[in-house]
Amino acid sequence: MIVYDRLWNTMKEKGISQYKLIKEYQFSQGQLDRLRKNVNVSTHTLDQLCRILHCKLEDIAEHVED
Repeated sequence: MIVYDRLWNTMKEKGISQYKLIKEYQFSQGQLDRLRKNVNVSTHTLDQLCRILHCKLEDIAEHVED
């Protein structure tokens, strides 16, 4: 299972709030909801986050055993 717990820490470290993602980067509220619930998101979404946060994929997502 892929979880996005690391995303929230990375956002905090980079000083980017959910509000800022939505308002300044036109990031979808629906995608944020999906990330919060650890459900499937597209690689495009993950790529966007990595570009916005200037980070690596492992800084926002992690595979954990069920």
